[in-house]
Amino acid sequence: MAISLVKGQKISLIKENGNQLNSFCVGANWGMIVSKGFFGGKKQNAVDLDLSVGLYDANKNFKGAVYFNKLEVSGIQHSGDDLSGDADGDDGLDNEVISINLNAIDQHINHIVFVLNSYDQHDFATIPYASIRLYDGIPTHVNEIVATYNVASDEKYAGHTSMILGKLYRYNGTWKFAAIGEPTQDTKLQDTLKTAIQYL
Repeated sequence: MAISLVKGQKISLIKENGNQLNSFCVGANWGMIVSKGFFGGKKQNAVDLDLSVGLYDANKNFKGAVYFNKLEVSGIQHSGDDLSGDADGDDGLDNEVISINLNAIDQHINHIVFVLNSYDQHDFATIPYASIRLYDGIPTHVNEIVATYNVASDEKYAGHTSMILGKLYRYNGTWKFAAIGEPTQDTKLQDTLKTAIQYL
């Protein structure tokens, strides 16, 4: 059963059989903003959220990022930029997915931080739904959902357009995941990645 993450919660990536979950995905799913249109109709407004990761070494030095303009480094692959979100309600599919292969991560990388930014500065509180999930599988197929994180349901995200979701980190020779869930006042990805350092 998937774990519904809360701020500060940590989960192990060790499976029931004792093996570490080394290959998995982190996906973001969100919907368009619906507003009133002409003659009482509804208007759908595109929402461009960006799921990205920042990479840091053991000394918390920034070592790069994977995002819509750089889709791949060793062990990390981004599915590509979604500019609009779901048009007809939650379809259960992720709009952007980051695939992780822990065995291929550069040995000098100790922290992998996941962040979410609204490219057009849409307030998170205005987005009808937005959630993150970590799952065993590939971008087009989910084998098992490990953990989920509901972004839009928390009032503390109101008035913000950027947040630090969580991090993967090395601990005693294995990788763990911690939910961070902190909104920031940053308006650009590079600033959010700088802010993330204080949570390593």
